[in-house]
Amino acid sequence: MALDGQVALVAGASRGIGADVARYLARAGAKVAVAARTEQVQDARLPGTIHSVTAEIEEEGGTALAVVLNLRDGESIRTAIKRVVDEWGRLDILVNNAAIFIPGDLETVLDRHIELSLQVNLRGPILAMQAAVPHMKAGGGGRIINVSSRGSTFPGPGPYDPERRLGDDLLYGPEKSALEHFSQRQAVQLQSAGISVNVLSPVGRIKTPGNLFFSNDPEKPDLDFETADAMGKATVWICEQPADKYTGNIVFDEELVSEAGLS
Repeated sequence: MALDGQVALVAGASRGIGADVARYLARAGAKVAVAARTEQVQDARLPGTIHSVTAEIEEEGGTALAVVLNLRDGESIRTAIKRVVDEWGRLDILVNNAAIFIPGDLETVLDRHIELSLQVNLRGPILAMQAAVPHMKAGGGGRIINVSSRGSTFPGPGPYDPERRLGDDLLYGPEKSALEHFSQRQAVQLQSAGISVNVLSPVGRIKTPGNLFFSNDPEKPDLDFETADAMGKATVWICEQPADKYTGNIVFDEELVSEAGLS
């Protein structure tokens, strides 16, 4: 298979996009560390754990490892990556998928929610890259994929239509903009080491547990979620490309799937 012998860590892989990306990488032959905080389901609206996704991959014949990872905690990040390298001897692929939305607007948002958002959505991926890169260099190269969003797109100059809204997130879009900029700067820096850094986003909304969380009834949750097949296919394709030929790209899942003939 295309990724035989490769070792991947997917952050935020207990459900949703991350879980589907982990499954696709495993189907392509990679050994996959299913990394996230969730070891037990605490809320019916958020089904899935690192253990359930690992079990599903193994039932399909893949190789997976459940790894506890808290992106708010630098030591947790370093420990998670060390565990993967200790288990399989290398790390070739890092997918930074975990992200959160916080409630409130500029006037109502709480200090602790600002800190939480910045830690998970921006600081965490940066620290994960920092911890992963030495192992990728030791292995002769690697692939880093940072998951972003159309929310990163600047709204452009005003004045604006009073009916126009950019969604209910306060920091998510700006944080993704910063992550995209950081990704391209690191693509330049890491190219000579054989490490590619690319950004992958969904074209539109994918109805995952996290995406539906705030609108989902906690007593009778809607569990009819969508699978992120295009994100999975696009991730595998990016990991198949030579690192020195495909790096610094900001791409969208369905568009890439169509252009690469992966559908």
